[in-house]
Amino acid sequence: MPVNAQTAQVDDLTLIALPTAVNCADLFVRFTLGEWRLRNMIGECSAVACALVEAAIESADPKTSRLITLRLRLSGDYLVVELEAARFTMPPTSPDLRTGELQLGNGVKLIWCELQLPTGVNANAVPLPRREKRRSPAAEALGDEPDVDPELIQRILFGLGGSMGNGNQR
Repeated sequence: MPVNAQTAQVDDLTLIALPTAVNCADLFVRFTLGEWRLRNMIGECSAVACALVEAAIESADPKTSRLITLRLRLSGDYLVVELEAARFTMPPTSPDLRTGELQLGNGVKLIWCELQLPTGVNANAVPLPRREKRRSPAAEALGDEPDVDPELIQRILFGLGGSMGNGNQR
């Protein structure tokens, strides 16, 4: 892992080491990279993430914790795919990938693979996800928000134990 690079964005997903985790990993990568506007990296990143998750499933011991954590992290010039698992055997990877592993506490390993960001892009240049303010379907069904009388709200607050004296409120 780059020693001096700071993490600009990170997202993770905890999974159970079952075959369905591979599809969940793929969906997680697609969603996260879509949010980070790195759609052109989805194929390569998904292949790496799914290979790591599949290897974790194959290595999992049914007698111990089967939880695995998949993490995507933007750091410096790289998109880093990380996987934490109690037992793990690194799958074969492309010679172009920088990979590594780190032993964490309680017998958990952290496995990582770095994918080079596109030319001219670094972690700080990737925009943060933006979410539009939306009303829930239930609120939409009710129509426009009702007008609220401030005096009515004050009377309700007073009735609930608030204070209306001299504009001082507790």
